[in-house]
Amino acid sequence: MMSKLVKIATRKSALALWQANHVQALLCDAHPGIDVELVKIVTKGDRIIDRPLAEIGGKGLFLKELETALLNGDADLAVHSMKDVPAEMPAGLVLEAVLPRANPYDALVSRDGRLLAELPAGSRIGTCSLRRQSMLLALRPDLVVTELRGNVDTRLRKLDEGQYEAIILACAGLQRLGLGDRITETLDGPGWLPASTQGIIGLQCREDDAQTKALIAPLADQDTAVVAFAERAVARVLEASCQVPLAVHGVLTGDMVKLDAVVGTPDGTEVVKASGNAPASQAVTLGEQIAADLIKNGAKKIIQSL
Repeated sequence: MMSKLVKIATRKSALALWQANHVQALLCDAHPGIDVELVKIVTKGDRIIDRPLAEIGGKGLFLKELETALLNGDADLAVHSMKDVPAEMPAGLVLEAVLPRANPYDALVSRDGRLLAELPAGSRIGTCSLRRQSMLLALRPDLVVTELRGNVDTRLRKLDEGQYEAIILACAGLQRLGLGDRITETLDGPGWLPASTQGIIGLQCREDDAQTKALIAPLADQDTAVVAFAERAVARVLEASCQVPLAVHGVLTGDMVKLDAVVGTPDGTEVVKASGNAPASQAVTLGEQIAADLIKNGAKKIIQSL
């Protein structure tokens, strides 16, 4: 057992704190007697809640201050929702481990228990994700997408107050917060794919911090890492931030990875798809190939139009 105080950088939202506390508990189980402390940080993404994410710089705004804390030595480890982590990592930092994937899919939460197919035309659906907007309007162009920001509790409160007929959230976030009973319908394939790495918690540390790397090694899930890096490869090649309506989902069965990806216009009128299979050892190459197929099929034109 290595004796060390490990400082975990985390956002202050209920979901971020759940994730950080979860990692804290896993570390304490793996290394009895270890001292783990949470360093709670308010990020720019948390402070600016009155404007669309795509307008203020994307989901990377939720982790910049956490990464600064790592680089400054104020924290040893940062715990992230992987789907918030940009494909390019700041110099000196490394994504060292990912935890086993939770439910990767989106959830429709409706005020009166109606499924997506049952919502009346003109119903207001709350989301701040261009990906969710694109897939929603591809399936139901008669619905009205309305901007929705804030943490999970805030979004549910706005729904309950009647500002929306339904909202779309991640299943994993709701289930981790004990709110799984709010899920009206799980939105899954083939007509609905999640965001790259949705439902995966990632552990980031300094590249030269061998001791922290050794401490988090027992937490790493290699199967999840295979699909996470395949999905991230698609986003990296497409240079896809949250301003791009990209959906991608990988599944590992035995030693084979299956990857499906979609890029659509925000209004859902144009959708470009690609899919493929490869051995797990070729997962990143598969992701790059899927991205190339999307580009060949017209994804670049859609991305450039945004």
